[in-house]
Amino acid sequence: MTQSVETEAPVTVTGTPVAGRDPRLRWALLAVGLVAALALPWFVYPPVAMDIVAMALFAIALDILLGFTGLLSFGHAAFWGSSAYVTGLVATHYGVPFPVAVVGGAVFAMILAVPLGYLSIRRSGIYFAMVTLAFAQMVYFVAYQWSDLTGGENGLQGVPRSFFGIDLVETESFYFYYAALPILLLGMWAAWRIVHSPFGRVLVSIRDNTQRARALGYEVEKYKVMAFVLSAGLTGLAGGVFAINHGFVALTELHWSTSGEVVLMTVLGGIGTLWGGILGAFLAVMLADYLASSGFSGIDLVTGTVFVLVVLLFRRGIWGTVRHQWLARRLRRSSSRRSPADADPAKR
Repeated sequence: MTQSVETEAPVTVTGTPVAGRDPRLRWALLAVGLVAALALPWFVYPPVAMDIVAMALFAIALDILLGFTGLLSFGHAAFWGSSAYVTGLVATHYGVPFPVAVVGGAVFAMILAVPLGYLSIRRSGIYFAMVTLAFAQMVYFVAYQWSDLTGGENGLQGVPRSFFGIDLVETESFYFYYAALPILLLGMWAAWRIVHSPFGRVLVSIRDNTQRARALGYEVEKYKVMAFVLSAGLTGLAGGVFAINHGFVALTELHWSTSGEVVLMTVLGGIGTLWGGILGAFLAVMLADYLASSGFSGIDLVTGTVFVLVVLLFRRGIWGTVRHQWLARRLRRSSSRRSPADADPAKR
């Protein structure tokens, strides 16, 4: 799988630097996204709307590794599923409000990511992907065998939505959506801060040229592990909310196919863009829900076909392609406004 990465950093075309995105446009996109998130359960079945936002954060968390660090992980289902199980167990056995249980699941995912990340980053490319896949399948096997705790192939059932005794939130999916939405939005904001911080710039430099980043004095392996752990923590937030939303944790949440689905969503929207993960999650979840409600059984066939078409037609993903075309048009427009004297250094 080959795809060029478009990040939020300023780009250069034909040697001419292009300024970063207009702050007004950035705030406009943020406002549109926030309004869309608030309005979503009015137009989409609330549990499905919650799945869309949770999967969007999952895709964004993976994008921190794939798009901004250059590490393709096929094992993120381990953090998604383990957080879902821990969240369900904490909510069931301790009766705490679900935000506390979700945070507990996210913390567990980060703890689990420390040894897995430390061992995995010793490899790169396809070898890194295969190592993370192997670790995820080990976690899947442990959950399957530890049926007394996880329920085995029957899953963890009866996960409550405790929320400070507020019945509307605990019984109505519509109101639960608005109670859980701030958790996921906070995770998305954290991802944005990570990739736009000096730490995020170092990750991009590691992705672009690992040897040069090491020569500049950066501890590449340390940064990779930190990115791995942070990505796992955001994945854990999404997985915990997903478990509370369904009131059930299936063993498939730990399966390798879950990792494949989120990779598909990220590539579909456009890697290295953050917004692409949101768009990819929306399209994938809505398509799967529409096909399932229509009684169509070949969901994987259709989603796979859509994925292949997008990769062929939109080399940078849907959002990445749109953003690239907009930047190129902006560059041409700014170049046309320059006078010939400004364009030719010899005439200055």
